[in-house]
Amino acid sequence: MTLAEAASHGFLTPTGVEIAFLLVGIATLGAAVMAVTTKQLVHAALWLVVALGGIAVEYLLLTAEFIAWVQVLIYVGSVVVLLLFGLMLTKAPIGRSPDADSANGWVALVVAVAAAAALVWVVVDAFRTTWIDLDGAPQGSTKVSGEILFRHWVLPFEALSVLLLAALVGAIVLSRKAHEGSGTDREGKS
Repeated sequence: MTLAEAASHGFLTPTGVEIAFLLVGIATLGAAVMAVTTKQLVHAALWLVVALGGIAVEYLLLTAEFIAWVQVLIYVGSVVVLLLFGLMLTKAPIGRSPDADSANGWVALVVAVAAAAALVWVVVDAFRTTWIDLDGAPQGSTKVSGEILFRHWVLPFEALSVLLLAALVGAIVLSRKAHEGSGTDREGKS
C-alpha cells in the first residue's frame, strides 16, 4: 500500500478484512444470543460452539494465529466437548426443557446490558492512552505471546497448572471411592 493509498483509507472506506471482521462479529453475536435464549440445552451448547468458533475467526482476522488456535483447542475442543459429555451423562432432556425458561428474562437483560456497559467503559478508560508499536513483531504472534507468557506470567501459569493437576487427582480419587463403594454394595446384596 502506498502512502497516498494509506492517507485515503479512512473510516468510510473499509478494507475487505474490516468488512469480514464486522460480518463475522455480527454472526458471532447472533450465535451467542441464540446460545443464551434457546430453550434446548443441546442446541445451546452447539450455538456456543458457533460463537466460540466465530471468536477464533476474529482472532485470525486480527493476525493473532496462536491465540486463534488456542481458542479452538481449549474452548471449542475441550470445554464444549466436556459440556456436551456432561449433558449426555446427566441425561439432560434433548428436547425443550421447562427448566431453561425463567420469568426473570428482563432482569437478566438489564443486568447483562449494565455489565457490558461497565466492561466497555473500563476497557476504554484503561487503554485510552495505550498505543501499539507497529514496528515490532505483531502483538498476537507466537513469539510475542510466548515472551509475555513465560517472562511476566510464569508464576500464575505454573500455579494454574498445579491447581488443575490437583483437581484432576481429586476427581480420580473421588470417582474411585464412589466406584469401590458401589462394588461392595453389589457384593453385599448378592
